Amino acid sequence: MSDALVIGLDVGGTSTRATTLTLTGDRVGTGRAGGGNPTSHGAEQAAVELLTALREALADLDPARVVAGTIGLAGAGRLLADPAGRAAFDRAWHDAGLRCPYAVYGDALVAYASGSAAADGTVLIAGTGAITAQVHDLRLDRIADGHGWLLGDTGSGFWLGRESVRRLLADLDAGRAPGALATTVLTKLLGSPEIAARPRDTVDATIQAVTRRPPIELAQLAPLVVDAAHHGDPVATALITEAAAHLAESVSRIRPAGAVTPLVLGGGLLTADTPLAAAVRVEITRHWPDAPLRTAGDGAAAAAWLAARDLPEVTDPAALHARLFPNP
Repeated sequence: MSDALVIGLDVGGTSTRATTLTLTGDRVGTGRAGGGNPTSHGAEQAAVELLTALREALADLDPARVVAGTIGLAGAGRLLADPAGRAAFDRAWHDAGLRCPYAVYGDALVAYASGSAAADGTVLIAGTGAITAQVHDLRLDRIADGHGWLLGDTGSGFWLGRESVRRLLADLDAGRAPGALATTVLTKLLGSPEIAARPRDTVDATIQAVTRRPPIELAQLAPLVVDAAHHGDPVATALITEAAAHLAESVSRIRPAGAVTPLVLGGGLLTADTPLAAAVRVEITRHWPDAPLRTAGDGAAAAAWLAARDLPEVTDPAALHARLFPNP
């Protein structure tokens, strides 16, 4: 047992992180690479990033000591259903010197496991997109939202960005002077807060600035909303309140009223100290006052814990989790 290792990877669209652990919870290796999500980057490029992170996390370690591994990523089902994509990941795993099996789990489960060791609970994630998942026996059970920017992801970073532009356009249509948030958004999109002599010209320029870019880039405006709400802008504050209500509603679709299982908050908008995180905590506490509320932590370490918990040598997975995540 003292010689065995496990490895976990948290694979995202912008970065891939790996952590190597002993079975007693010592972190003995970490690795980082570029975005490794096969849906976003293609399986072959994703596998290149996977291999880079693995090799870094295994530097100065014998890969033969690794007895189990877990890869957590969004769209895990698509990878598992794609023979060519799975083969690319298999090659990266083998090229890193690993001979043990590995499991592939959705990123929502990994986020949940980074906040709670309980077998049953709920995870709410809000970043660029938004998704809620019910966890049963440490497996994803029911899912709410995560429908993408066109059909859902309400309360997400994309949603906040799009709604901030809608409020700006409404102000311009009505001939109102833009407030603090609208002025900041206008400057971000057009490079200047100035309104044209004909407001409709500014409307048209704003629409063109948005539509000539990939729609998902509207999520880049979310930090402007968060910052404006932090400084008391009424429009931004209203958007944050509405976003929190949307996120809580998505949880209520799959989480029973009065449930007392843990609820884990994940994603950049809910793990940082943001007005949205605070508003969501208020909403969650109002709906489920007796539920332990946790914040997601290190996803790569959580993936490694998922790899370790079913090993016969790990007799107390909860104690191992507590050592990895001492401040839930």
